[in-house]
Amino acid sequence: MLVPWKLRLCLMALNTFYHVVTANLCLGGQDIFATVKENSPTGEFIANLSIAGDPGANSIRLCLTGANADWFFLEGRTIRLNSSSSRVLDREVQGSVMMAALTCYEDDIIQSEYRIMIEILNENDNRPGFLPETIQPRYISELTAVNSVVFTVKAKDPDGDTIIYIIDRSLPDAHYFRIDLPNSGKVILDKPLDFETKTQLHVLIYAVEMNTKEKYNITATVTINVVDGDDQYPQFLPCSLIYEDQNHTVCTSPVYTVNITEREQNTILNFSPGQIYAEDGDRDLMTPLIYAILSGDDNGRFIIDHETGEITITRRVENRLLTPLFRLRIMAAQMNDLKKYAVATALVHVVAENHYPPYFNKTTYKGFLIENSSPATLVYTYGNQVLQVQVIDGDFKDGVNPKIHYALHPVDPSTKLFHITQDGIIIAKTDHLRAFDRHILEVVATDQESGDVANASIDIEVLQRGQPVPRNPFGEERLFGDMNAGMAGGIAAMVLLLALAAFFLLIRLVRRRRERQDPADRGSVALGKHPNVEPSSPCPTHQAP
Repeated sequence: MLVPWKLRLCLMALNTFYHVVTANLCLGGQDIFATVKENSPTGEFIANLSIAGDPGANSIRLCLTGANADWFFLEGRTIRLNSSSSRVLDREVQGSVMMAALTCYEDDIIQSEYRIMIEILNENDNRPGFLPETIQPRYISELTAVNSVVFTVKAKDPDGDTIIYIIDRSLPDAHYFRIDLPNSGKVILDKPLDFETKTQLHVLIYAVEMNTKEKYNITATVTINVVDGDDQYPQFLPCSLIYEDQNHTVCTSPVYTVNITEREQNTILNFSPGQIYAEDGDRDLMTPLIYAILSGDDNGRFIIDHETGEITITRRVENRLLTPLFRLRIMAAQMNDLKKYAVATALVHVVAENHYPPYFNKTTYKGFLIENSSPATLVYTYGNQVLQVQVIDGDFKDGVNPKIHYALHPVDPSTKLFHITQDGIIIAKTDHLRAFDRHILEVVATDQESGDVANASIDIEVLQRGQPVPRNPFGEERLFGDMNAGMAGGIAAMVLLLALAAFFLLIRLVRRRRERQDPADRGSVALGKHPNVEPSSPCPTHQAP
């Protein structure tokens, strides 16, 4: 039998051994290092525990603690992912590593603690995106040199993939730019800009993943506003267009013309096709211009306002026969750069004074046509005579002004079926006309020297085949009154030949007569004058600045 103190010592030893065995149940574990893919579903396996005890069968308790402990849960001896449809494991949000701790308790006393480090594996689940500040509208001067870097675009991929940049070549403005280094995003000017041709460009740029199988991409359209540069010369207006296409317009300075008389002085000249005026070719800059007469001012007879371009005649012309024409060379230059200038010509014609406006000898002419298939036929009037309109000008002894120009003004589409010669004879496209048709034409006679205009009407009827042309309603006999249209046409042709011969003979006689006359007594045929030029208006004496 054991003595009491030996028994007590034995009991103490057994009790100590029991506690050691129990504590060893939290031992045997180790720190956990594992990986998991982002976007993994809930319950995804993370790692197994290696502690000696069984949490379900023994008196131990395991707890997960730490910053990311809520992303895990324990299932027996296994650690699993605690995600949900509303809380997805995203590497770009959580970072690349999650950390927690596994604590083992026995009788609420911590026996051991193990670290948990989980690496989140990246998946290509994001598309690249442009940085907003790199795709804003750009303002680029048209003077920017070709091969210059005009702007840089930048995109980022949350997954860290390598990005390359490509310009969409299918768009019309793409040929202005290029990208030499695809992964740099630097856009280079490949073609000169021209504000006068195009003020705004659009370029579509792709940002594409280079190192992934998905090749996710995104696009951005960058707007380029072309800024006007001082690269154009002044241009006199109105511009005389000589060439135009989609990208270019080429025009020349107009020739300004004006008519004056021998009496005019201290008068501002009203030119045609408009007052002398120029603009800076860079329309967005509109640099102020200065005007000057380079030649032809005739010792100060003509002066120009340097700011407005108005030309004033300061003294009268003594003899229009000696100086019938003045030719002025006008310059318009930029005030900030006199090397940028344009030159135009102004013609000043000295003409005779116009006292009487021209007028038609009738207000309404009556014409007839006989229906036939001929492509062109003369229009006849009463008595089968060829219809000829005539303007009388009292400024000429014989009433005939050689500067009169005839034209048919469109009243309705049928006007295109008729043509008027400068002798006042009407020709019709008979094959387009039908019997019983009636057409009212308006004929306008313009004095190309003075700009005076006279108007008259022509009433034309289309007769049936075989129907005679009516006689004059007042009973006057006409030369071809009893002849049919065919006979009248033949006789008219003969008369026309005789008239031409007589006309040339008359010209020859007139020339001989003029050669015998003194220059001051020659006919009053005025020198050329531009159409539609209004009379000049007097103004106070203007001195050149």
